[in-house]
Amino acid sequence: MSVAAPDAPAQESRKSSLATLKGLLPFLAPYKRQFAMAGVALVVAAGATLAIPYAFKQMIDLGFGAAGSKSIEHVDLYFLALFAVACVLGVATAARFYTVSWLGERVTADIRNAVYKHVVTQSPQFFEITRSGEVLSRLTTDTTLIQAVVGTSISMALRNVLLFAGGLAMMFVTSVKLSAIIIVLLAAVVLPIIMFGRRVRKLSRASQDRVADASAMAGEILNAMPTVQAFTHERIEAERFAVSVESAFGTAVRRIRARALLTLVAILLVFGSIVFVLWLGAHAVIQGTMTGGELGQFILYSVFVAGAVGALSEVLGEAQRAAGATERLMELMSVRSPIQSPEHPVALPPRTKSGAALELRDVTFHYPSRPLAPSLFQVSLAVEPGETVAVVGPSGAGKTTLFQLLLRFYDPQSGTIALDGVEVRSLDLDALRDAIGIVPQDTVIFAASAMENIRYGRANATDEEIVAVAKMAAAHEFIEKLPEGYRSFLGERGVRLSGGQRQRIAIARALLKNPPLLLLDEATSALDAESERLVQGALEAAMAGRTTLVIAHRLATVQRADRIIVLDEGRIVETGTHGALVAQGGIYANLAALQFHAA
Repeated sequence: MSVAAPDAPAQESRKSSLATLKGLLPFLAPYKRQFAMAGVALVVAAGATLAIPYAFKQMIDLGFGAAGSKSIEHVDLYFLALFAVACVLGVATAARFYTVSWLGERVTADIRNAVYKHVVTQSPQFFEITRSGEVLSRLTTDTTLIQAVVGTSISMALRNVLLFAGGLAMMFVTSVKLSAIIIVLLAAVVLPIIMFGRRVRKLSRASQDRVADASAMAGEILNAMPTVQAFTHERIEAERFAVSVESAFGTAVRRIRARALLTLVAILLVFGSIVFVLWLGAHAVIQGTMTGGELGQFILYSVFVAGAVGALSEVLGEAQRAAGATERLMELMSVRSPIQSPEHPVALPPRTKSGAALELRDVTFHYPSRPLAPSLFQVSLAVEPGETVAVVGPSGAGKTTLFQLLLRFYDPQSGTIALDGVEVRSLDLDALRDAIGIVPQDTVIFAASAMENIRYGRANATDEEIVAVAKMAAAHEFIEKLPEGYRSFLGERGVRLSGGQRQRIAIARALLKNPPLLLLDEATSALDAESERLVQGALEAAMAGRTTLVIAHRLATVQRADRIIVLDEGRIVETGTHGALVAQGGIYANLAALQFHAA
C-alpha cells in the first residue's frame, strides 16, 4: 500500500532514525512531568552506579593497603558505603523502570487511539487502496515496537549515555594516557555501527511490511470463509498464507542477521580495545606508576563504558525498528480525507413534517480509481419533500454511486447537490449524514446483541423505541425467538442470522434514526416473499413524512413510487410512473417485460 506521495518513500528512506522518531514528539509532549521524574531517577541511578568503582578503589588502596585496626575500619566503612550506594541504586532503578514503563503504555495507547480515530474519518476512496488487515497491523505490531522504544529503549539509551560519559570522564581522572588510547580505538567502532545500523533500519521496514501483508491476507480470507469453503480453497489459501508468512520470516531473518552482525562487530571492537588498554595498565602497576586500586577503578569504568557502547548498539537496533514503525504510522496519519466539513458550516433549515427536499444539478462523477469512466454524467434531479422516487437501471448504471454522493462519501467532479436548499459541501458532515438514513444492499451486522445492532441507528434510543422499530421492520418476531431475545449475540458479521433477518435488522436501524431523507438500496433484496410483504408494508408506513429514494432491481417493489428514474451508463434516460414508462417501450419497459413475464 502506498498512502504517501509517490516521491515520499525515497525521501523517507534518506531520513535518519532520529529525524523519523521526531514524529512521536506530539505524543510525548503531554507527559513532560513524567519524563522529568524518569530523568531524575535515571541520573540518580547512573550516579550511584558510577560511585561504585570509586568506592572499590578507596577500599583497595586504603583498606587492603593499610594495616591493623585502621584497615578493618576502612573496609567496614567502604562496605557500608557500597551497601548505601546499592540501596540508592535499587530505589532509583525501580522508580525509573515504573515511570518509563508507564510512559510506554500510555504513549502507545495514545498513538493507537489517534491512528484509529484518524482512519475512521477517511473517505471510501482511502479504503479502495488500503486493506483493513494492513491498518490493523499498524495498530498492533507497529505500535508495539514503538512501545518498546518509549517504555524501554529511550531509558536504556539515556542511562548508557550517562554511564558512557561519566565512565569516560572518570577514566580520564584515573589515567589520562590509557583513556586517550581507548578513545582513539573506540572511534574506530562508530563507523561500522552506523553502516550496519542503516541496513538494519531498511530491513526492519521491509520486515514490518511483509508482516502487514500477511495480516491483510489473513483478514480478507477469514472474512470470506463461507466462500473459501464453498469452493474448497482451504488448502490453496493456507498455502498462499504460508508463502506470505515465509516471505516475512525470510525478511526477518535478514534483519536478525544484520543486527547480530552489528552486535558482534561492536562487542569485538570495544572489548578488544579495552583488553589492549588494560594490558598496558597492568604493566603500569607492575612498574609502580599506578596503584592497584586505580587499576581496579579504571577496569570497572572501562567495563561500564564498554557495556554502555554494547547496550547502545542494541538500543540502536531497536530504534531502527521503531523508526520503520514510526514511518509507517506517520504515513498513515499524514493521509487527509478529501471529504472534510467546511470551516464555517451552514445549518440545515428546521425539519418539516413532509421530509427533505433534494436537488442535483448537472452532477458528473467518476471514481478516483477509474478516472476515464464517469459513473454519473450531467445528472439533474429534483425531489420534492415527502416524495418517493425509485431509481432503477441495469447493473453499473450508477444507482449506488448516486447514494454515495448524497451521503458525501465522495464529491462530484462537477455539478452541485443540495439538501433543503443547502449545498451539501456547505454542511457539516455529521449534520448531513444525520439527516439521511440508509439501508444498504450489503447489510452490516456488528458482533453485538440484536438490541445494540439496532441502537446503532441512534445511540441514545431507549429499549422501548428499539422494540417499536423492530416491529415496524418485521424483525420483532424472529428476535424474540432467539435464545436471549434482544440480548442475543448475533455473531461476527451476523453469521447467526439469515440474509433476510440481517436485512430487517438494518431496516430497523434506519427507522430508529428517523431521518428526513431515507435511502433504500435494494432493501428487500434478501427477503423471501412473506418477509418482503411484511417489510414492504412497514417501509410504506415509515416513508410517510419523509422523502425516500429507492434503488431496486425487482420492479415489483417500486411500482407505487411517485416517480421512477431510469439510469443507464450514468445518465438519466427515462422518468415517469410505472405505467407511463411501460407505455414508452424503452429500457424500463424491457426490464419490466423480462421480470414480469418471467414471473
